[in-house]
Amino acid sequence: MLAASVIVGAGTLGSFPRLELMLLLLLTGVVFWIAHVHAHLFGARLAQRPPDRAVVLRVCREEWTIVKAAVPPALAVAVGPVLGLDVQGGQWFALSVAVAGQVGWSVAAARQAGAPGRLLVLSALVNLVLGLVILASKLWLKH
Repeated sequence: MLAASVIVGAGTLGSFPRLELMLLLLLTGVVFWIAHVHAHLFGARLAQRPPDRAVVLRVCREEWTIVKAAVPPALAVAVGPVLGLDVQGGQWFALSVAVAGQVGWSVAAARQAGAPGRLLVLSALVNLVLGLVILASKLWLKH
């Protein structure tokens, strides 16, 4: 959802819109990763005891999926010209990739948690609807 929101919020960028959108996607992913790591390490844990190196590395690894989720949409922006897409077409392609990734990550997380098939489908549908809301907002905002 983060990558899709970044794409919608980016609108018109400067002189190098593809490069700027790719960097914006990746840097936003890194910033949110750091924020999540910080929240995990210094939220509830700090009140109990300071985290050691092993805990810090584990939390960094666990939260790395936030950065990984930004990579496919950034790559979609990069390959847009190869597919004959203009900047706006590349944004739509990246947005579609982000929503597909959102649905895929939600199903993967539900499967890893041992959710039954019904909940896998429900997770996919909820995330698809959320993605469609983001897509609709892009249409509504006319970027």
